[in-house]
Amino acid sequence: MSAIDQSLRRVQERIVAVLFTSSGLFSASMIATFTLSPIIAAELSGNDIAAGWPNTLGLVGRAAFAVPFGYLMDLIGRRLSLSLGYAIAVLGSIISVWAVSMMNFRVFMAGALLLGMARAASDQSRYIGAEVFSFSRRAKVIGIIVSAGTIGAILGPLLVPLSTGWMSSMGRSEWAGPFVVSALLLIITISVVFLFLRPDPQQLGQGIADQEAAEDPQNIENTAADGRPLREIFAAPMVQLAVLSMVLSYFVMAMLMVITPLHMNRHDHSTTAISGVIMAHTLGMFGLSWFTGWLIDRFGRIQMIVAGTAVLMSSCVLAPLSLRVPILGLALFLLGLGWNFCFVAGSTLLSDALAQQERGRAQGASEMLVALGSGAASFLTGIFFAQGQYLLVSFIGLAGTLLLLLGTVVLFRQQKMIEMLSSSG
Repeated sequence: MSAIDQSLRRVQERIVAVLFTSSGLFSASMIATFTLSPIIAAELSGNDIAAGWPNTLGLVGRAAFAVPFGYLMDLIGRRLSLSLGYAIAVLGSIISVWAVSMMNFRVFMAGALLLGMARAASDQSRYIGAEVFSFSRRAKVIGIIVSAGTIGAILGPLLVPLSTGWMSSMGRSEWAGPFVVSALLLIITISVVFLFLRPDPQQLGQGIADQEAAEDPQNIENTAADGRPLREIFAAPMVQLAVLSMVLSYFVMAMLMVITPLHMNRHDHSTTAISGVIMAHTLGMFGLSWFTGWLIDRFGRIQMIVAGTAVLMSSCVLAPLSLRVPILGLALFLLGLGWNFCFVAGSTLLSDALAQQERGRAQGASEMLVALGSGAASFLTGIFFAQGQYLLVSFIGLAGTLLLLLGTVVLFRQQKMIEMLSSSG
């Protein structure tokens, strides 16, 4: 390996380390605040119906900011954009602390909206990491950055009792604790990104893209000065498949995940049992992401989307069959793992299909669709549960997974047909 290659490798590794660290810290801060948000919303509003509103507004903010943030990344670069996104989260946490101290429900909702907007920024970290690597290593990098969610899954819940106890010892509202800790973690996150995400991944990614274009002349038309318009980008079968994989897998996952605690509670499971099942689910979502990326680079994007649909289907079939905690835990683990396969493979497929100057806005648009899909799942799952209990929710999840499998087959065939016509022409 030459000195230039070694230098590039060190820069790439530093960028991934920064993105992994920042994503993990952000995840921990969000999970810490999410834990008490439903309780705070219900208390401040005086109505239990409002318990889900912080999460709903967070999804609205995430969907609304995804596209503007994508354009912002293309305009001012990845480092400044990501720092700005995390700064919005700091503002949201501070506003939430103020809202709790003033017992103001509307201000608390404003804080939730800003925290959701920041999620749109953090979600694009996986794409920022992928763009500084060649085609053969992107899935592994995306998997590593997605696996940072494990930090949040472990650290976030631990911060809640520590922070509430800290606030109580100071004579302050214990509800403010997670948001104070969140603001502190996010300030550290901004510092890490602003100081160490250098050179800007946009610049390095452009160099990688130019090198790949030189090695594969067939892709030169996709590296025109301004890139393709969004309509043309999303007309491509592989882009459609990438987005479909992320949206539908997230929809199915969110639908079963959100309602499982209520399903278990209705059948007299303890909070310890419920927490154990959700922990198994979180492990499936994030714990093996590093290995998922290797599998995708080894066996292919499409193949892993198909494998993901198979795992999701097994989860949807298994989940309603038993009320035993080990069975539910296995079903929810498989639910998280199936989502992981589809989500990481879809993210990699989208990154592959875009030219460097198209990535920010196109990835932002895809993140908006993912947020809308997960929001729809969170909203609809309660309705389906009321109509047909856990069995109906699982059946609809199975139907959504079958739709993803059908879409994968159809869009893959369309892509092959386009390639055949192009080669024959």
